[in-house]
Amino acid sequence: MAVLNKIRQRSLFLIIVIALALFSFVLADLFKNENAFSGKSQNIVATINGKDITREYFLEKVEALQRQAGPDATSTQIMNQVWEQEVRQSILESQFEKLGITIEKDQMRDLLKTALATSPEFLNAAGLFDENKLNEYIANLKETSPQGYESWVNYEKSIAANALQQNYINMVKAGLTGTLVEGELDHKLEGNKVDIKFVQIAYSSIPDSLVKVAKSDISDYINKHKKQFEVEASRDIKFVKFNEVASLEDEKAIVTDLKGLLNNKVEYNENSKSDETVIGFLNTTENEGYINSHSDIKFDSRFVFKSSLPVVAADSIYNLKEGAAYGPYKDNGYNKISKLIAVKQIPDSAKVRHILIPFIGSQSAGPEVKQTEAQAKITSDSILAILKTDKSKFPEFVKTFSADKGSVEKEGRYDWHAYNSMVPEFNDFEFEGKVGDLGVVKTIFGFHVMEIEGQKAKNKAVQIGTIARKIEPSETTVDKVFRDASNFEISVASKDFESEAKAKKFTVNPVNSLKELDENIPGIGSQRPIVRWAFEENAKVGDIKRFNIPNGYVIAQLVAKHKKGLMSIEDAKVSVVPIIRNVKKAEMIRKRATATNLDALAKAEKTTVRTAAGVNMKNPTITGAGREPLVVGAAFALKEGQTSKLLDGANGVYMIQVTKIERAPKLDNYQAAANRVEQQKLNVVSSKLFTALKEVAEIEDYRAKNQIQ
Repeated sequence: MAVLNKIRQRSLFLIIVIALALFSFVLADLFKNENAFSGKSQNIVATINGKDITREYFLEKVEALQRQAGPDATSTQIMNQVWEQEVRQSILESQFEKLGITIEKDQMRDLLKTALATSPEFLNAAGLFDENKLNEYIANLKETSPQGYESWVNYEKSIAANALQQNYINMVKAGLTGTLVEGELDHKLEGNKVDIKFVQIAYSSIPDSLVKVAKSDISDYINKHKKQFEVEASRDIKFVKFNEVASLEDEKAIVTDLKGLLNNKVEYNENSKSDETVIGFLNTTENEGYINSHSDIKFDSRFVFKSSLPVVAADSIYNLKEGAAYGPYKDNGYNKISKLIAVKQIPDSAKVRHILIPFIGSQSAGPEVKQTEAQAKITSDSILAILKTDKSKFPEFVKTFSADKGSVEKEGRYDWHAYNSMVPEFNDFEFEGKVGDLGVVKTIFGFHVMEIEGQKAKNKAVQIGTIARKIEPSETTVDKVFRDASNFEISVASKDFESEAKAKKFTVNPVNSLKELDENIPGIGSQRPIVRWAFEENAKVGDIKRFNIPNGYVIAQLVAKHKKGLMSIEDAKVSVVPIIRNVKKAEMIRKRATATNLDALAKAEKTTVRTAAGVNMKNPTITGAGREPLVVGAAFALKEGQTSKLLDGANGVYMIQVTKIERAPKLDNYQAAANRVEQQKLNVVSSKLFTALKEVAEIEDYRAKNQIQ
């Protein structure tokens, strides 16, 4: 009871303590999540000019683009592409809103009419665009296919967005003109010319070893040119790669195994408890089954010309007798044995015409296809029966029935084309038949009513059966690679990474300036997990981690962490040191060069006086010395015969003398020159306008913090 009384007496104190504890817990969570202070939830991917892009919206766009791009594009590539699209769209939309630019209903109809002017499904009998057909199409989509209608709405949006962008660009272009004053200036910059004599004391004449550049010099230069040296946060790493590749012993084992398949051999059969003869590759007549049972690449029954055989063994295979084999030989990552199964004479090219009758489920069949496979076969056979009695109807039937739009305008014709350039069934009919043959052939695209119109130059073709074994590491080799990677990972945890790699004769691969949203790492390709690890908040310089990569491992070390801001002295020195060095060399040259005329300076510096004619301000280049804008500008400030003082140029220190001044001829009218200036401005609008808008836009990128990539 006494204890309870004390608690009651101090209840206010306890409430305050509990409140403070809860407050500190909330604060800690806020510090963990930087976005909490800015009011941004993890559902926001970016804020562009005040407009939020949500995670759901962004990922929907990513998913849609991934479906279009297919499996070859990585998720990071797709995300970056969507990011660039959204940044562009948001920046431009903010401009459209400020200017009140929109696409109205009537404009949208005109845009669709232009975009779909050649689409057959929207044309009337006269071949003109029919808006009623478009309205019917949209209404039908809306009623029968929500997904199709959604795709259509997105299509309209993309057309509208493109039109808005073009309108905006046109408005900007309309505000760009070339004035007569600008035209006159451009004419003079190009037409005013001077001839000069000059002495160049090249910076390269002073050895770099004589010029000391201190860290303070680099730091001062960076601070004076901050905009040039602003960088994103980045990381430096280094890694050793352990590849699971076949050893010499692995390859020898594959070759031995292949050789063992050639001839018959006697093996003990556990089931029959007796010796049995196992037929070898050379003696089998069931080539397809034998190859498919023993090869990593299935049997290909097509006949091929010599040009299609593996280059490393083409002559040897082509000249085999039927039933003979060549190999083992190495080709494209496989060890192979090839057997010549059959030989025939085949045309090297053919010309055909066809009518394609698709059916529901055939490849590329559109939604308008209503026939089943059986119905399509009946249609094809009916067409064939008519054509056998009257081939003149072929062009008419192509227009009426054929779904192959690519050949309709050519009366269904595929002009001369090489053997094996079509799908197998199509190819077999046109090359194994005779000129004039008519027939129906089924392929993945449907039924083809075909006629062979021509064949050229029959040549020897061969049917080859090949047993191929992929050259890959054995289990023993894979285990060794794993042990090597594990042992290295353990050893570098307490030893120097570089020294240990050198001792074990491993190659160290340095990678500098990795950005937070990078994907590819030189030498190992797409490796987002490594990049994410390098940017983890608790990752420390010197940390080691192992990563699984395709066919191997990477042991990586975090070498350096660079904050967003100004480039470090170490990173900047590559570009800054040469600049500072040249400035110091210019000072050294000025101190020693006391001559006041060209000849004396040339003699003192053991060089020559050179000449340059027709120097102008529009292209400030001095023949034999390179681009020198400051020196050329100084030349135009001199009078004829006047000699300059020493001038610091891009490639050296100069003294120049103007020997001739030629003024641009005066024009009665500078409109033509003004028009050229205007055109120059217009030419760069499309390429530079968005870049300029992006530079001044307020873009907050939360992708990395909110784990979108």
